[in-house]
Amino acid sequence: MAQTNGLENAGTILLLGCGKMGSAMLDGWLKAGIPPGQVYVNDPYPSDWLKGLKNKGLTLNASIPANVDVCILAIKPQMMHDALPSLQALGNGSTVFLSIAAGTTLATLASLLGEKSPIVRAMPNTPAAVGCGITALIGNQHVSADILDKIEAFVAVVGDTVRLQNEGQMDAVTGVSGSGPAYVFHLIETLAAAGEKQGLNAELAMKLAKTTVWGAGQLAMKSDQTPADLRVGVTSPNGTTAAALEVLMNDHEGFPALLDKGVTAAVNRSIELGKNG
Repeated sequence: MAQTNGLENAGTILLLGCGKMGSAMLDGWLKAGIPPGQVYVNDPYPSDWLKGLKNKGLTLNASIPANVDVCILAIKPQMMHDALPSLQALGNGSTVFLSIAAGTTLATLASLLGEKSPIVRAMPNTPAAVGCGITALIGNQHVSADILDKIEAFVAVVGDTVRLQNEGQMDAVTGVSGSGPAYVFHLIETLAAAGEKQGLNAELAMKLAKTTVWGAGQLAMKSDQTPADLRVGVTSPNGTTAAALEVLMNDHEGFPALLDKGVTAAVNRSIELGKNG
């Protein structure tokens, strides 16, 4: 039986946007015990899976209900100014808004939804699709501890959660964990390509790359050792791994410099989106 975390009593839920992240969260809620009849979804291009949920009681692309307990904003940041005015009737009341839009600040959301609205910003990442995501949360001044606990239960269905001390940390979270899966996917791509260059066929090289990254991640999560200790433990002096790390750990051309530049670029873009939003 699925762990409910109290979500079966979550009340009426409105999900605005149901792309990859919205679908992952919705699937998690339903598995956690939220009855489909409590869920309203507005999405201009519903998937076949989403359409199929109508037969189980979910309401799709209907008028916005007058009373909503939790409204999840799972649309792109550039759509906020066009979409949120339609939700203003829910603002300044008991409806809690949860936004997963990158770069859209609490102040911007409040200006569109109502200055007294309880609003939580969240930054999940795409491994949420397989229940292995991590989501950072920060609420505005109208979000009580109880409300934040409730919202944390909503996002915990797709992985781990962390709470931020201030909203300024959200840009760094975006650069590290929000965009981070793409960095790892690119690592897999390039590792497999390097294997092909050394004579492996494409299928074998990709399987080795995927499984190596997956296994290393599992070991890092489950081990009591730090990633640095694990790295040292697998690196024999003057061995093959040491030869590779001499290149990869170069301060000017290796991972340290490249990832620092990459994360900084992502953070700066997040800040820019916040200013434009």
